[in-house]
Amino acid sequence: MMNSEKNGSALCVTKNIDIRFSEVDSMNVVWHGNYLLYFEDAREAFGQKYGLDYLTIYHNGYYAPLVDMSLQYKRPIVYGQKTVIKITYCPTDAAKLVFEYEIWDEEGVTLFVKGRSVQVFMDMNYQLIWTNPPFFEEWKKKWL
Repeated sequence: MMNSEKNGSALCVTKNIDIRFSEVDSMNVVWHGNYLLYFEDAREAFGQKYGLDYLTIYHNGYYAPLVDMSLQYKRPIVYGQKTVIKITYCPTDAAKLVFEYEIWDEEGVTLFVKGRSVQVFMDMNYQLIWTNPPFFEEWKKKWL
């Protein structure tokens, strides 16, 4: 289930995550690498909701590789836990996509993880693009 909201100038999407057995380690805690997969799921949900999915970027002649990712672990998440991830788009004038993430318990009481990611634009020859691509400028005009 996915919800969305426009929060001031930031766009947000939330997505439920049920923690599966295959995602935990021998301590019954979510393995650290899976948080990046949850962030990816959130980016895909955001892209689908707001028309900024990877295929849209690709069909406009660009790639959007991750160049920076950070996580702050607050509390462990265990097998069977029902959680919600929230992704928020952080507007910037630079030619990049910046997102912040939070993973909460289902009731929104306990914060488990916070994170941030940065993606840049590259052309089909893998050259860094220093200015916002035209399609992204149009996207910004539509949503911000």
